[in-house]
Amino acid sequence: MNLRSSRATAVALVTLATFADLVAYSVCVPVLPDLARRLGASPAEIGLMFGSFGVTLLLVSIPMGAISDRTGRKLPLVIGMLALAGSTLMFARADSLPLLFVARMIQGAADGVTWVAGFALIADCYDPEDRGRVIGYVMSGTSVGIIAGPSIGGWLYDAGGIALPFQFVAALALVCAIGFALIQPAADRKRSARPSIWSVLRVPAVAICGAVIVVAASTMAMLEPVLPLFFDQRLGLTPSQIGLLFGCAAVASTLMPLVYGPMIARWGARRLTLTGLVCTALWMPVLATASSFSTALALIVVQWMAIALFVTPSLAYMAEATAFAGGDAYGIGYGIYNTAWAFGLLGGPSLGGWLFDRIGFSMLVTGWAVLVIAATLAIAGVKFKSTQRSLEAS
Repeated sequence: MNLRSSRATAVALVTLATFADLVAYSVCVPVLPDLARRLGASPAEIGLMFGSFGVTLLLVSIPMGAISDRTGRKLPLVIGMLALAGSTLMFARADSLPLLFVARMIQGAADGVTWVAGFALIADCYDPEDRGRVIGYVMSGTSVGIIAGPSIGGWLYDAGGIALPFQFVAALALVCAIGFALIQPAADRKRSARPSIWSVLRVPAVAICGAVIVVAASTMAMLEPVLPLFFDQRLGLTPSQIGLLFGCAAVASTLMPLVYGPMIARWGARRLTLTGLVCTALWMPVLATASSFSTALALIVVQWMAIALFVTPSLAYMAEATAFAGGDAYGIGYGIYNTAWAFGLLGGPSLGGWLFDRIGFSMLVTGWAVLVIAATLAIAGVKFKSTQRSLEAS
């Protein structure tokens, strides 16, 4: 098999594309103060600009998934990478706040296309017994973008000014676009009519998987803003110390998909996803016992190891659930996944921050953990009753 039709080439390109997407998302963090000063933007306006990413992510994920099911993965992936390159160059040349909003919203749309069509391409190429292992490889490589993005942005900003970080990401996205334009996925050559969005949404396994993703995403997103506040107020840690804690946690979340991915074929994506949710919930109250930097480091690393146990299997879980709709409608399935994840990312931090102010960190994580465990057990029960035979067969 030549490189253009190789499954390994497709996986490498998807990994590079999602890595570029995460770098694009985070590379602007260290240059935000300069951008704010140049454009006279307030912190609230910068926050709204960042949040606008989620609006287009929600709007395009499911429709683009459906389009990729009908046209093939190649064209949407090329368009998504070109959109990412264009929006990132807009950041480099932005001379007004409205232009930044437009650029950020285009980034959100590109994110929706890339993650949906990219993971759908992997689901097309690999059978269930290999899919989890491959997704683990992709997530491990992708997660490096979370660690590298701010560092790349800061280093390039120092080396060449505010435009250089964005130009670097744009060049990376263009390389991905060229790569996707050159590949010849076997699944695209035999593509036929696919189920509609509504017919996939009506599949109980897909709906229940979507509910799991909302719970998972909101839980992870809730911790990200309140943990720094807790470490600051309770332990008096400096911003650099808090950054180091989250950097170590990110390293753990980068490495663990390599462990969890191969486990999916043996233990099942659904079982591992629900197990990861329960483990995450059980460990959350332990975070409140942190008494020093060293204990906080140990606790946050274990917490992110547990989080990785539901993130990686959940991607394979959605592919399994979508298969019950028939017709290999993986694009719609991952569109639903992206949409559910976005809802969790929007709701988790807001609710978590509001509760943190009123009941404190310890009560917040304890109460949240109880609700997550109860929701997970309820979801598992509904899943068992409604789709027992199908899921056991998988």
